[in-house]
Amino acid sequence: MPIDYEKRDGVAVITLNDPAKANLLDRETSDQLAEIWTDFWEDRDLRCAILTGAGDRHFCGGHRLTLAPGITEEEREYLQTRRAFWPSGRTINGEKIGVDGRSGDHYPRVWKPVIAAINGWAAGAGFYTLLSTTDIRIASAEKARFKFALLSQGWLGHGPGATLLTRQIRYADAMRILLTDEPFDAAEALRIGLVNEVVPHARLMERAEELARHICTLPPVAVRMMKEFVIRFADVPTDQAWQVQTLINSFMIHATADGEEGRRAFSEKRKPEFTGALRRRGPIWSEPEGEDAERLDRVFRSGNY
Repeated sequence: MPIDYEKRDGVAVITLNDPAKANLLDRETSDQLAEIWTDFWEDRDLRCAILTGAGDRHFCGGHRLTLAPGITEEEREYLQTRRAFWPSGRTINGEKIGVDGRSGDHYPRVWKPVIAAINGWAAGAGFYTLLSTTDIRIASAEKARFKFALLSQGWLGHGPGATLLTRQIRYADAMRILLTDEPFDAAEALRIGLVNEVVPHARLMERAEELARHICTLPPVAVRMMKEFVIRFADVPTDQAWQVQTLINSFMIHATADGEEGRRAFSEKRKPEFTGALRRRGPIWSEPEGEDAERLDRVFRSGNY
């Protein structure tokens, strides 16, 4: 399936483009998508991505479930069982390693913001992609529909969808989705907190672009490190996560130009120009002595610095 990949002045627009077949994912598509996410991550000029589907019926209807030529049902069952106990090397639970080495190429969590513009059905793998890969989700009021699409087929699935769902919305809402496997619309998705906004279908891409453009005005290193911090340390006790956040923040301020630019722009009452430029290592500080030491110690204890 072709995937359209456009770069628009700092924003990547990724469109699953096989509307006649519900924008389904197969092995070839997943490989192509993995290459796109890697390029998006490595292109320093790209600060945000919009992920959507072509047409007005499907965002992504799931996986294309077809057997490889010459494989019988018995052989397929054998290979699935083998994967559970002996997954291939360079995989995560049997899925190829893509840009994100923790979740495989099917469910990458890229350390840059990804906005979903949900133009139609998000079912099965389309639903799990929302949970794993996207951070901000805008849904079409008229067209967006959602279905987990596993339990009713007798499956729990190979991906992390169920775990991600229970961590992103309330337990009771998550369990109703998982245990009934009933579809629901954009209004319900908004009510349970699965999506951020519901907009008229005609404004879907426009609204996604507005958010992406705003993100592009923010300091790129801080944005990307905020996302990584939240995801990596979500399950760490608050005091430990706070310590990590403080260390990251201090390092970022001293290692990039954006922290200083933000302070200067605030003082000068102007709009900051964030570039993400990296700083060169400077000379070693001399320890203050005498009155300077006492003065700086007072400022340090006050927290006003």
